[in-house]
Amino acid sequence: MYTKFYGLTKKPFSLIPDPSFLYLSAKHKKALTTLQYGLVSQAGFTVITGEIGSGKTTLVRSLLEKIQAQCEVGLITNTHSAFGDLLTWVLAAFNIESTASNKAERYRAFVDFITEKSKTDTRVVLIVDEAQNMDIQTLEELRLLSNINTDQQIMLQLILVGQPELVDKLNQPELVQFSQRISIEYHLNPLSYEETEQYIDFRLKVAGSTEKIFQPSACAALFYYSGGVPRLINNLGDLALVFAFAADKKKINWKVIVDVVSERTTGGIKRFEGKICLSPNIIERAAEAEKLRRALLDATGVDISKSL
Repeated sequence: MYTKFYGLTKKPFSLIPDPSFLYLSAKHKKALTTLQYGLVSQAGFTVITGEIGSGKTTLVRSLLEKIQAQCEVGLITNTHSAFGDLLTWVLAAFNIESTASNKAERYRAFVDFITEKSKTDTRVVLIVDEAQNMDIQTLEELRLLSNINTDQQIMLQLILVGQPELVDKLNQPELVQFSQRISIEYHLNPLSYEETEQYIDFRLKVAGSTEKIFQPSACAALFYYSGGVPRLINNLGDLALVFAFAADKKKINWKVIVDVVSERTTGGIKRFEGKICLSPNIIERAAEAEKLRRALLDATGVDISKSL
């Protein structure tokens, strides 16, 4: 609807994970490198966590593009118990046809699959997205599944991707054996203000833009209201383009962002407030957002924290 108006070839802020739009901030690059290192070093378990919308799934899809020619990869994206048990998910992830009617038979079918792949030195990698939804029992079954591996040979590598509560689960006493098998882990933090501005410019460039559509004040406001979470930046950025297009504006400033946030009260978008922050990295981001708020106030005379 607005793409032609802004000289774009496609929507720059789509919520659909697309590796072509993967902006490798320093922390995203480190997360991707961590995933790749886990594979190269034949780590049994690799765990990547991050807040909702931080870009974990996009990283996984980017990784898949890089390794699918080298490994046999299975991806589990729905870990709710209503969709079956772990072994049912695993067989489906690798497209393993089986008439097994119980867990023992399904386990045997998977072991046979692993054994056949090992004969050709093909690594088998199982990626579990949204792993925080797995209950304690299912996580323990996943650990037992890794017993296929031996001290001499890693036949199955597992990558767990999930929200921060995944770490809380893995730290429970019942999963101490699981946590001891985790070789590599990384937590993906939200973007800083500078990274937010670069992220916006990068996605617009990938979408075909040759102009700086979002002014610095708009990027500052986007960071202020999103907390640097890519999914929220996308949500707000897309609506900002719609609002600006409707108003026949070629450039987007902080006022457009405030209008969008005023209209958009769902989806987790809210003013970024330091008083609700707990961890050191979030407190640091809150302080950064406060500096930006004051800079906007000095430059425009408008306090965006009071504009809703």
